[in-house]
Amino acid sequence: MRSILLHIHDDEAMEARFQAALDVARRFDSHITCLQAVPYEFGMPGDLYFSLAMDMAASFRANADRFQKEIENRLTGEGVRWDWVRTKGDAVDQIDHLAPLSDMVILGSRNPVGDARQPSRLVTEAVVGVKAPVLVVPPSVTGLALDAPAVVAWNGSSESAHALQAAQPILSAASEVHIFAVREKTSPDRRGLSTSEAAKFLARHDIEPLITELAREGETSIAATLIDAAKIRKAGVVIMGAYGRSRFRERLLGGVTRDMLSDPPIPLLLSH
Repeated sequence: MRSILLHIHDDEAMEARFQAALDVARRFDSHITCLQAVPYEFGMPGDLYFSLAMDMAASFRANADRFQKEIENRLTGEGVRWDWVRTKGDAVDQIDHLAPLSDMVILGSRNPVGDARQPSRLVTEAVVGVKAPVLVVPPSVTGLALDAPAVVAWNGSSESAHALQAAQPILSAASEVHIFAVREKTSPDRRGLSTSEAAKFLARHDIEPLITELAREGETSIAATLIDAAKIRKAGVVIMGAYGRSRFRERLLGGVTRDMLSDPPIPLLLSH
């Protein structure tokens, strides 16, 4: 966890993910790359509203300048290593470009722009598009409690296994590690890796997890079952594989990943 990519944007989750990045950097002696993507670019003259568009672009750039200076001033006094990358264009494209040489990408849980009630497009695109684990930080937290209990949401999929491998440093720092498997109402069609196999993997890294099979009550969703159990154990992070089926099916039918990303109360570490 030596190279951290932090998304910079003046939204409601910025402070929470900023503090989470500092927590990770101090624990693992990480370098933070601050990515500020400013997507407000306009076409060539000729547009009826060109002058208005140029005024808007100037305002957006001024706000970006102000916010960059504010965060840089704060970073100077935090005692961590960092650099700043400011680009034009969509943040998704820039994350795709920089994430291959990052050990973790840190994003907010809500859309930086647009409908904050919907799962973040930036998160969903990043989780599927990059190999590095994505730490999704809700605005309600004050950082990442690395010394708190950690929860692994396990369903036996390859995505779960990738998340478990990627989270090994985080799990090593946790006071306790819990592996949760939610009992399905019907038997799954495929055979996956068992919780005991996941526990054996962690044991080889000197992590002794506690395994719990959770039962769903009534019509309670899998996501709600996992979150409720994580809250009871005062977990600082939930680790899980993301999008085991296509995002198109997730949008149509719903899914655990989508449900977990709908305003999570606890930071999520996701890997696809």
